[in-house]
Amino acid sequence: MYAVDTEVVIPKYPLAANEATGNTMLSVNTANCSVNYNRADFLVPHRKDYYFLVFVKQGSSRHWIDMKPYTIKPDTLYFSTPQQINLKEEPKPFTGLSIAFTEEFLAMHENDMVRNLPIILNPHNGHQLDLNAGDLVFVEDILNKIYYEYHTKQNWQQSMLMGFMQILLIYLSRLYTAQFNNAAQGNERILLQKYLQKIESSFTQLHDVVSYADMLNISAGHLSEVVKQQSGEPAIVHIHKRLVLEAKRLLFHTDQSIKEIAFMLGFEDASYFNRFFKRLVNDTPVAYRTRIREMYH
Repeated sequence: MYAVDTEVVIPKYPLAANEATGNTMLSVNTANCSVNYNRADFLVPHRKDYYFLVFVKQGSSRHWIDMKPYTIKPDTLYFSTPQQINLKEEPKPFTGLSIAFTEEFLAMHENDMVRNLPIILNPHNGHQLDLNAGDLVFVEDILNKIYYEYHTKQNWQQSMLMGFMQILLIYLSRLYTAQFNNAAQGNERILLQKYLQKIESSFTQLHDVVSYADMLNISAGHLSEVVKQQSGEPAIVHIHKRLVLEAKRLLFHTDQSIKEIAFMLGFEDASYFNRFFKRLVNDTPVAYRTRIREMYH
């Protein structure tokens, strides 16, 4: 039996640098009765390696998320998370605003609250939020503020953007909770969420899948199979991503030495931490800290 690389079968697209700003972690764009996709992207199942929000003012195109088709409705917000599979079916024009942001952008926040919001974790594997008249006024207003701030270079721009984004994501999480509160979850989806929650509470102490399987009272093989099926990524990748995210936060927000950060994350050997970080980020911790601080300070 031959192993199949799912990243080859189902490609994962990174966030392209914004044409107007060059930003590779946050992109904010409007569409005015236009098609913002390449025709070659249609009918190609893929994952986005970033979070994606689209407010549709007008439009009627059709697309799929995982195994479910959606026909675009006006005055509706659509969202996707990195583990979901996307397929665009109809290249019809739409009017609205889109925001794309990466894990690295979320890491810029000083606490875990934003990253743990329902709209980010998406425990119900949702995609569509219906907006009433009051929601519509609030969402359009904050989206317009984000668009203006993003495309107008001013002092403290990053802080303003992060503040506006936090407000938007909290508001959307309230809508998410209200809309999906009674939705049923399959046992396997629940297991994935429990696994991610265990990682969140123990990633600085436990770096292997077996330890988390023991905490959940199941075999490591079964956990790995379910996590891969539900998220599209091996179970160990989720542990590694959480470690890298925290390392990036500490490198950006603190002046701790690399050795101190390694110890805080549960690495006994700083040189091994350096190799681990470089393998996953393609930058040494020192180089990453220099680059990210030059970008935002």
